[in-house]
Amino acid sequence: MSDKTASQTPATAARRTGPRQAEVTRLLPRPLLVVILVALCALVIIPVAYIVFASVNSDVDVARGHFFPSQFTWENYATIWTTVGLGRGIANSLIVAGSTAVVSAVVATATAYALVRFTFLGRVTILRGLLAVQSLPSTLMVLPVFVLFSSASTFLGVTVIGTRWGLFLTYLTFALPFSTWVMVTYLRGLPRGLEEAAQIDGASHLRTLVSIILPLSWPGMIVSAIFAFLLGWNDVLYASVLTNNDTQTAALALQTFGAAQERGLLPLYGQMMAASLISAAPVVVLYLVFQRHLVGGLTTGGVK
Repeated sequence: MSDKTASQTPATAARRTGPRQAEVTRLLPRPLLVVILVALCALVIIPVAYIVFASVNSDVDVARGHFFPSQFTWENYATIWTTVGLGRGIANSLIVAGSTAVVSAVVATATAYALVRFTFLGRVTILRGLLAVQSLPSTLMVLPVFVLFSSASTFLGVTVIGTRWGLFLTYLTFALPFSTWVMVTYLRGLPRGLEEAAQIDGASHLRTLVSIILPLSWPGMIVSAIFAFLLGWNDVLYASVLTNNDTQTAALALQTFGAAQERGLLPLYGQMMAASLISAAPVVVLYLVFQRHLVGGLTTGGVK
C-alpha cells in the first residue's frame, strides 16, 4: 500500500502544482487578462458585425447611423452583380491571383532547393538580391513596369497592358522573392538523409525533388502560395494601371464603385458592404481550408 501511495505521490504533486505553476508563469492577472481578450475580440467582431448588418440594411438607415437594421433586405446582394460588376472582377481575380499562387509556389520550391542543397558561385549574392528586391516599395516600380510593358507593345507588337497575363507576370515578379525566402527557410529544416537515400538508390536530383522534396514541402508551399494569392487579390495600384474594363479585378471594381459613390447624395452603403463581404469570402474560405497547413508551415520547418 505504501508503494502504491509512493508511486502516486509524484503524479498527485504534479497535478497539484500544475495550476500554481500556471498562475506563476502568467504575465497578467486573470481579471485583467479576461478584459484584454474581450477588448481584442470586440475590436475584431464589432466592425465585421457592422459590415454584415449594413449589407442587409437600407442605405437610409445606414446613413442615419443605425447599427441594427430595422428591416432585413437581401436586395443589395442581388444588385451588386450589375452595379459593381463584381462577378467579372472576382473571376479575373481568381484567374490572376490563383495562377500567381500556383506558379509562384512551384518555382519558389525549385529555386529554393537549388539554393539550399547546392553550392555554387553567386549563391549568397542571389539570396541577398532576393532580400533586396523584397524590400523595394511597390509604388516605386509602377512607372518602370508600365514603361516596360508599353515598350514591349511598341517594339515587339505584343499587347501586355490590359491583359490578364500581363498582370500575372507583374504579380509573379513581386511574389517570387518572398515565396523563395519562405521555401529556403523551410527546406533548411528538411533532413538530408532522405535525399541521400534516394540518390543512393539511383534517383536523380529532379526525381528527388519531385518524389521526396515536394511531398514534404506542402506546408511551406501553401504558405508561399497564400501570400502570393493575397498579393494579387488585394492589389489595386497595378490593377488600375495594367487592366481595362474587361480585365479589372475585384479590388479595383470595389475601389471604382466606392469612388463613384462619393459624388452621390446618398452613397449606396448596403451595396458597398455586400460587395466587400463577397470579395472577402474567397480569402476566408482559403484560410479555413488550408488552416492546418498554414499554421504548420509558419511554425515548423521540415519534418520530425
